[in-house]
Amino acid sequence: MSQETWSDRIFGGFRKTSERLSENLAGIVSKTRLDEAQLDALEDALILSDLGPRAAARIRERLAGERFERGADEAAIKQAVAEEIAAILRPVAKPIDVVAFPRPQVVLVIGVNGSGKTTTIAKLAHLFQEQDYGVMLAAGDTFRAAAIGQLAVWAERLGVPIITGPEGGDPSAVVFDAVRAATEQGTDALIVDTAGRLQNKRELMDELAKIRRVLGRLNPEAPHDVVLVLDATNGQNALQQIEIFKEVAGVTGLIMTKLDGTARGGVLVAAAEQYGLPIHAIGVGEKIDDLRPFDPDLVARVIAGVA
Repeated sequence: MSQETWSDRIFGGFRKTSERLSENLAGIVSKTRLDEAQLDALEDALILSDLGPRAAARIRERLAGERFERGADEAAIKQAVAEEIAAILRPVAKPIDVVAFPRPQVVLVIGVNGSGKTTTIAKLAHLFQEQDYGVMLAAGDTFRAAAIGQLAVWAERLGVPIITGPEGGDPSAVVFDAVRAATEQGTDALIVDTAGRLQNKRELMDELAKIRRVLGRLNPEAPHDVVLVLDATNGQNALQQIEIFKEVAGVTGLIMTKLDGTARGGVLVAAAEQYGLPIHAIGVGEKIDDLRPFDPDLVARVIAGVA
């Protein structure tokens, strides 16, 4: 997918953020430096655009020391904002590297029901296939028959093996069988679906802890990645999910989905500044190739309205 096309595709997901930022920056004009009132207005605009108070304060501080030789008009301010957003995002832009030895690399995928978790697993498997890795799926969300069936359909479409168990069965048993099968077959990456219900946090925590114990017996390094799938349309609520799943599951990285509509994508910046967790990829549609590695510079330009 070309850079221009990718920019066009992700713009929808950041439209609210970009348009809101433009509206609030329109009246901020200065000769060479922004005064305190203008900096206050800028900080408010960033917070209202879902970037969060921490990122907004950082950007305000950066622009407080900025000297605009050609004048601080809207375009110049947007460019400066884009550069600072990129500086926040670059350190967390990290794809999942399949480096485990011995194989497989075990990727636990977690997230609330409805976040696009199961579909994202299929897209991640496709992304690995594009990199010539062998992939296997494990249907560890045994709580929902629909999740098992949906993942099986995706596995068939992708031409990858899948390990399943009965509805209501023990997820750790599915994971045990999957790791054994992936090891025997020399599979590079094993992607494991997990339950996404938060109504009983203790139950989910116990379930994930058991999966971790089973993995540890088979491979002390597993799981190598614990990836949280977030729905971009949730805005700031996504931060609450990060907080909960960090406690429950030990999240190691993020994937944000549903950035193809009217999502509040500025929350990516808030998440990066507040948690510093790697952002592996973003999803911008329903097609199998609509999950792409996270490009911090492009996203920064789109959010600031300069792309």
